[in-house]
Amino acid sequence: MTGPAAEEQPEPMSTGLALWLFLSFAFAYFFSALLRGVTATLAPNFSAELGLSASHLGLLAGAFFGGFAVTQLPLGSALDRYGPRRVMLVLLIAAVLGCVAFASAHNFAGLTAARALIGAGVSACLMAPMTAFRRRFSAVAQMRANSWMLMTGSLGMVASTLPVQWLLPIVGWRGLFWLVAAALAFAALAIAWKVPVDLPAAPRASDQRPAGYLEIFRHPTFQRFAPLGFFSYGGMIGIQSLWAGPWLVNVAGRTPVQAAGGLFLLNVSMLLAFMSWGIVVPRLYAAGWTAQRLVSAGLPIAMAALGLALFLGAEAGAANWAAFCVASTVSALAQPAVGQAFPAHLAGRALSAYNLVIFAGVFVLQWGIGIAIDLLIGAGWDTLSAYRGAFALLGCCCALSYLWFLWRDDRAASVKLNSTSRTADNSPPCPD
Repeated sequence: MTGPAAEEQPEPMSTGLALWLFLSFAFAYFFSALLRGVTATLAPNFSAELGLSASHLGLLAGAFFGGFAVTQLPLGSALDRYGPRRVMLVLLIAAVLGCVAFASAHNFAGLTAARALIGAGVSACLMAPMTAFRRRFSAVAQMRANSWMLMTGSLGMVASTLPVQWLLPIVGWRGLFWLVAAALAFAALAIAWKVPVDLPAAPRASDQRPAGYLEIFRHPTFQRFAPLGFFSYGGMIGIQSLWAGPWLVNVAGRTPVQAAGGLFLLNVSMLLAFMSWGIVVPRLYAAGWTAQRLVSAGLPIAMAALGLALFLGAEAGAANWAAFCVASTVSALAQPAVGQAFPAHLAGRALSAYNLVIFAGVFVLQWGIGIAIDLLIGAGWDTLSAYRGAFALLGCCCALSYLWFLWRDDRAASVKLNSTSRTADNSPPCPD
């Protein structure tokens, strides 16, 4: 591999320490993902209790991603300067406070503000471990660890469906957020106890020059993947974490419990998809498949699945949306590819800048789909047609971002396993 990742050797790390590093971060990321997806399950409760319209529901769900997005640029600088451990601990405290505020809120404004604080608080739950992996694991191990972090996130999304639905009669949705606040506090203690202090990565002599976000935004790999991150990856998360639920209830006519079961199926499918990526990515890369090539082959399948769901209309159930989301997981390979295009001392900024693109996309698309649905219904469209129209706009944006990706071919920055394997023999193990 050419580029920064090929020139740097991670410091050796024992298998046990690598495993603790992974598990400590994964525990926190599990609850981050649960908080991300729980709005889809709780949407009927919020709509009934607060009388929320589609646009209000989209804003409430999207506030999490808005809070998440606004922290990304300062987060990236902080990760590079202070290290993942310290940054993660500070933000988890904010997440605990956000959960407490959400459980205590009694109006839409309070819930929205608290959800934005939660989003900001968990904004390092993926970027911190990815930065740590970038510094401590080989390129191949990074791909596997990143895929399994996403698998852990999928477990959290699964937990946000039927398990949450089962808990609601016992603790209510407010009690649920009190429980999550306690779990995040425990996660912070686990990270403080088990994750080693990670000193900031020192720039190499060849990189002793000022480097900021402008340089990252101008990088050809970043520019090539950015629209896909905004529309394809952002759209996938937007549907997975919110709009699949209202579709099942309002379009397909499912009950809230049936919709929760459908979301459970969707998120189990996502879990299996990310688990599979963690297993097969090293083999695919060894065979010469780059992240760019995998994305090129996989995203047309996702767009076809979206088109089929819109064609089926009221007959489109959880299996159809699971097919769309699973096919869209290929876009997750872009994130480590972007990180590896930069030297280790810029990894936090590069990954966080790309995360900003993704979660800004989720915020805009979740709220935008709700606004589009309300506008179309207000214009006289029936519910099915309004949902179809809003989702078709998403499909058009995904198609245009894919065309941009094909046009901005960046083969020089491609990440190949067979070329990175030159560094793998001397690299630390990844938790298996």
